[in-house]
Amino acid sequence: MKLTINGADHDVDAPDTMPLLWVIRDLVGLTGTKFGCGVAQCGACTVHLDGAPVRSCSTAVAQAAGKQVTTIEGLSPDGSHPVQRAWVQHGVPQCGYCQMGQMMSAAALLAKTKSPTDAQIDDAMRGNICRCGTYPRIKAAIKTAAGMS
Repeated sequence: MKLTINGADHDVDAPDTMPLLWVIRDLVGLTGTKFGCGVAQCGACTVHLDGAPVRSCSTAVAQAAGKQVTTIEGLSPDGSHPVQRAWVQHGVPQCGYCQMGQMMSAAALLAKTKSPTDAQIDDAMRGNICRCGTYPRIKAAIKTAAGMS
């Protein structure tokens, strides 16, 4: 199967039903996307599929064929994406495990809504769990990133 991940084509030998997460991590070697719960509840594995945030742990690789997959590595290799810069500015991560998924959800929100309201941020980020409770810093970083775009 041919996949386009972060703009690069990859030929992968995987069953159609294999979770996209394992293809990204184990077959392609991009380990920024994290495994959290395996049932699409925590958001740690969030990637973009044609610009929309999806949970890669529950997305079959066949669903990604012919589409653009973007991982945290493809958001900005040098960390210059506004969301990445705002995350650093606000010192968002504590343990950091959920942050890749958090940033991917935030980036998808800002790609479609340039100046989101608190309610829009809450709605877009609802599927991302942070066990450290950095939600106020996450929201502040999203608002800062919106101003950088």
